[in-house]
Amino acid sequence: MNDILAFLKDLKKNNNRDWFLQNKDRYDVIKERFDLEVEKLILGLNQIDPDIRNLAAKDCTWRIYRDTRFSFDKTPYKTHFSAFIAKGGKKSPYSGYYIHLEPGNCLIGGGVWCPDSKILNTIRKAIYIHTDEFLSILNNPQFHSNYPELDQEDKLKVLPRGFAKDFAHPELIKLKNYLVSKELQDNFFDDTEWNKKAVELFSIQYPFHKFLNHSIELFIETL
Repeated sequence: MNDILAFLKDLKKNNNRDWFLQNKDRYDVIKERFDLEVEKLILGLNQIDPDIRNLAAKDCTWRIYRDTRFSFDKTPYKTHFSAFIAKGGKKSPYSGYYIHLEPGNCLIGGGVWCPDSKILNTIRKAIYIHTDEFLSILNNPQFHSNYPELDQEDKLKVLPRGFAKDFAHPELIKLKNYLVSKELQDNFFDDTEWNKKAVELFSIQYPFHKFLNHSIELFIETL
């Protein structure tokens, strides 16, 4: 994977179309390599999570080209490779497994990001009703040591309507995303067994995804 990180480093220094076109063959080689590694991750996760069977890398990865139409940043290319492995692929509403390769900013994570408001409310209700079950997942020693807290970005300041103000764990309901992550050093990918270790880290997340996806599935079944 060092070849991927090296390319991304060079791209960050030369984020323009001329440089990219001159290095397109190099990009094609490492993109194929990344897709193969994602396929291996999917195969490994098949043994843990039956919901992601029949996925392929193309269902879980994104194009490197940025949409700059509404952005102040007009650089044309993303400087990371990533994949979101979830039931239905990267555009599905389900909770899933995320890997992000970017020099100096690599991570493994997972969960639900920016869900539809109705799905978000369904997740909050599930946590509200089954608080002990959700807390037991978060406080599991292996889970907590790798994923010590849920993403706190852009959370509500007060409880949303419909939830008792005396709820014992209001911070769980104020969240707008239900995500966990673990930062990785770039040298994590030096190890020839990195893919196997990544699957092990993802497997720790499985009860978290199972809880979230059960509530999402119940909502979708009512549509």
